[in-house]
Amino acid sequence: MPLDPPMQYSQSGEQLTEQFESCSLTAYQDIKGVWTIGFGHTGPAVCAGMTMTQAQADAQLIADVRIAVDCVNKSVNVPLTQPEFDALVDFTFNCGCEAFASSTMLELLNQGAYQLAAAQFNRWDFAGGKVVAGLLRRREAEAAEFEEA
Repeated sequence: MPLDPPMQYSQSGEQLTEQFESCSLTAYQDIKGVWTIGFGHTGPAVCAGMTMTQAQADAQLIADVRIAVDCVNKSVNVPLTQPEFDALVDFTFNCGCEAFASSTMLELLNQGAYQLAAAQFNRWDFAGGKVVAGLLRRREAEAAEFEEA
């Protein structure tokens, strides 16, 4: 059963995302070669040479965060504190809803194994088969936020 009532992303959560996302108004390939634009936005429409305005990037960020918020609200069926929710939304924003929804992290969390779920954050610090320092820092920050409760 999804979270009821649905939770909202807090200002602290937004700050967590802002800490790790910079904005590029021109599409670029990330470390895995995925075309990315704005605040980490990916998708089939993002391609070489694509540009957007700051207003478009801001609007896309809001839409992408909303997708992550909805995903966490629909996927988690145990009570969460606000810091736990915020950490999961940032993780989902970065890794994607499909990755979160099929993760061991979510499976453990929905079994009520909060500490085991928290230990899963650091398993997601790889890109292209290698540990990426920026992802490691992000996962550590998410785990710290999650465990703040």
